[in-house]
Amino acid sequence: MNVDDLEIMAEGYRAENADVEHEIRVCMAASCQSSGAQPVLDALTAACDTKGGTCRVKGVGCMGLCSAGPLVTVGERDAELADSTIYRDVTADDAHDILASVDTAPVARLQCPNDLPFFSRQKKIVLEHAGVVDPDSFKGYVAVGGYRAMVQALSEMTPADVIAEITTSGLRGRGGGGYPTGLKWSTVAKMPGEQKYVICNADEGDPGAFMDRAILESDPHRVLEGMAIAAYAIGADKGYIYVRAEYPLAVERLKNAIRKAKRQGFLGHHICETQFNFDVEIRLGAGAFVCGEETALMASIEGGRGQPRPRPPYPAESGLFGRPTLINNVETYANVAPIVSEGGDWFASIGTERSAGTKVFALAGTIENTGLIEVPMGTTLRDIIEVIGGGIPDGKAFKAVQTGGPSGGCVPADHLDIPVDYDSLKTLGTMMGSGGMIVMDETSSMVDVARFFMEFCMDESCGKCVPCRTGTQQMHALLDKIAKSEASHSDLALLEELCEVVQATSLCGLGQTAPNPVMSTLRYFRDEYEEKLGR
Repeated sequence: MNVDDLEIMAEGYRAENADVEHEIRVCMAASCQSSGAQPVLDALTAACDTKGGTCRVKGVGCMGLCSAGPLVTVGERDAELADSTIYRDVTADDAHDILASVDTAPVARLQCPNDLPFFSRQKKIVLEHAGVVDPDSFKGYVAVGGYRAMVQALSEMTPADVIAEITTSGLRGRGGGGYPTGLKWSTVAKMPGEQKYVICNADEGDPGAFMDRAILESDPHRVLEGMAIAAYAIGADKGYIYVRAEYPLAVERLKNAIRKAKRQGFLGHHICETQFNFDVEIRLGAGAFVCGEETALMASIEGGRGQPRPRPPYPAESGLFGRPTLINNVETYANVAPIVSEGGDWFASIGTERSAGTKVFALAGTIENTGLIEVPMGTTLRDIIEVIGGGIPDGKAFKAVQTGGPSGGCVPADHLDIPVDYDSLKTLGTMMGSGGMIVMDETSSMVDVARFFMEFCMDESCGKCVPCRTGTQQMHALLDKIAKSEASHSDLALLEELCEVVQATSLCGLGQTAPNPVMSTLRYFRDEYEEKLGR
């Protein structure tokens, strides 16, 4: 099979839907479903079936503006979001009015302008099909260009060519570490041995983060395609997706995507009539935050307790079952297909010199527009929070934003103009992490914020190493003491000393980064700590 054959398949899908002139799309991601999207979809489908004509209703993935769900769009067939009418806070009772608007004027009381900065200021690469394609439709994915990059790689490129494009792109791991993806792939590719593995880390555990979940719910084939290209590049024939069991919708759609891709010959043996073989299995995590760490994740896949191990050896040399293993997260794999299709130079031209491409963020907390966004690397925190996010509601003042989850830190208002990339955020004592952003207003106590994240790390510690197991408990006890105004200056000094010890001596990233929220709040909001001290 070549790219032309894939286009014939896409044309067949378009021919099947040639009589469809307009589409009504209903967001069926988890957030909108929790707001009542299923009754909306059912009502619109029933109304459309009754009316007949050239309009169809379909469920799609995340449209981004979660705070306004359920979201519905109306537009011409195959129209982009920017060319559609967007409706917010839709109920089943609105079905007939929305259906009537296909042939008349938009329903003003429901309309959400699609030129809002929330929509217009984004640049979508990873999320380009989210809210457009039906995540359960294999042919629908092919019709928007799906699997072309994989076929192109298998038929026109060598594994070394693929790795070269990924290296040229400057793509860095989107799971938080920011390790150069091309370098990681080339390292695994050079390792000897017939058996190698590809793992997708979908164990998204940061509080307030839902980027990977939304990608898997909205465009699962995109992730499978990226994994297959990676497997071809490094010489692997087996892959695992490690996803937390708390994501049932993502798991269901992944299972459907794997089954349909196998049925069509895009996974399994002799993929696309080539000598390349690649199978994918799903492994469910039980919600342990530490299993987001790659060595603990592999231990869990192997059937053991999810605990980290010392490195070296690194997974690239001795990973899953002792074999060379490539581990990337969901968003990293979702970037692979467009890089292969458009070229590494294209991707490198987006973002900044050292942080290429775009980044998906989950906006949560006290912000007007909570939801999922994708922006070029280097976009400032101010643009993300005040322009795209709509600022702080109810006239309250911004106080801080937590980036990087429990591994990150709090950024105050004085530094909102910093560009969001891997290197700039480190200068502020925080990190980009996987992309969660929790916005806080003037009513937030930063001591309480630090205590919350420390409690999370304490509870999630696997207990294998003493610094993390006991250090997080002691730090939490001190923070609790400070929050209750029962601490002294010596307690604060001890807290700072513990931060340094735990950071320097813990076995894995959970313990090493656990002090970050404490250290960043002490750095920028020390007065709040001082106010609570007694003697």
